[in-house]
Amino acid sequence: MTYQFSNRMSSLQPSLVREILKATSDPEVIPFAAGNPAPDAFPVDDVRRITAEILRDRPIDALQYSITEGYPPLREALKRMVADRYGVPMEGNDLIILSGAQQGADLATKAFVNEGDTVLCEDPSFIGCLNCFRSYNCNLVGVEMEADGLNLEKLERAMAEQPNVKLLYVIPNFQNPTGITTSLHKRREILRLAQKYDVMVFEDNPYGDLRFAGEPLPAIKSFDTDGHVLYVGSFSKILAPGIRVAFVAAPPAVIAKMTVGKQCADVHTNILAQMICERWLATADLGAHFARLQEIYRRKCALMLDCIDREFSPRVAHTTPEGGLFLWCTLPEGADMMDFCNRAVAEKVAVVPGIAFLARETDPCRSFRMNFSTPTDEAIVEGCKRLGRLTHALYD
Repeated sequence: MTYQFSNRMSSLQPSLVREILKATSDPEVIPFAAGNPAPDAFPVDDVRRITAEILRDRPIDALQYSITEGYPPLREALKRMVADRYGVPMEGNDLIILSGAQQGADLATKAFVNEGDTVLCEDPSFIGCLNCFRSYNCNLVGVEMEADGLNLEKLERAMAEQPNVKLLYVIPNFQNPTGITTSLHKRREILRLAQKYDVMVFEDNPYGDLRFAGEPLPAIKSFDTDGHVLYVGSFSKILAPGIRVAFVAAPPAVIAKMTVGKQCADVHTNILAQMICERWLATADLGAHFARLQEIYRRKCALMLDCIDREFSPRVAHTTPEGGLFLWCTLPEGADMMDFCNRAVAEKVAVVPGIAFLARETDPCRSFRMNFSTPTDEAIVEGCKRLGRLTHALYD
């Protein structure tokens, strides 16, 4: 049979990241292309204890249908956490539990974006959300990133000149893939421009609790007084990605529309997983847990940066993240980045080509992403040695 796929799906191709990750199934390949939390970051004992308690004391609540907006005790706990920890006032806002933060991008696009409308994003940006936007046949436009966040001049030009700009997608803290943090000045300016041009901001903050250097910065949503920002948080990097629990805080009218969209997708997020998250927030020592996560990633990032500085050709530049899981390396002028990445795989090291994160994958790119959370310390040292020999062979 010849399958006639829909227009919105026929142009989508398998994620380049997923294709590269296939190489990491080989145990000899060092997985700098991954994006998983460190294995020692999972609070396994807490999850084991909480799950046993729930299935002993409240098994039917955990196994029965529930409401689309989310498990009420978890919603209330998150409203308090969003206000107290992230400085996002819940007055004038509501909250819905998601099946992973990427569902937030899907529901926001479904709610605001018609076919042909424009979605703006940082360039480069997270490939999962880029493909989500593409699936709605929008006009996806990337805006150049600088060392402290979006180029504001180009952002305003895009907002003013692109047709029907409906959504701006940003990751202000330790951005995936670059590790860049958006400055306080640019956070305020992003909101000002969104208000000026009446554009919704989708603020994705999966990494905010993983800051291991520098001073915390307020969320863009914390300045939002007129409902232009959707704030998305997740348990994926602080508890476990496999449970697929996240949330979005936004004005009630937006949450109501996203609720209808979620009912069409999955009815509600896994209730057992939501109950685990709520009990974890209520009973775990979160301060100690976050401090442990920050120490794990501080050490692993420092190790990778030291190895890069020692092993790589000085003609290869890199970002220096203050948190998160990733850093971004840029090859010298004239370098063939895809050739470098293919040679790296031949040396049993997997990195992600930068073009995977561009709004237009045909644009030129000399960069690649490296992940320091997934590989062991020994793998970081050995992988950087192998890549370093390659950079010297190609660029010195």
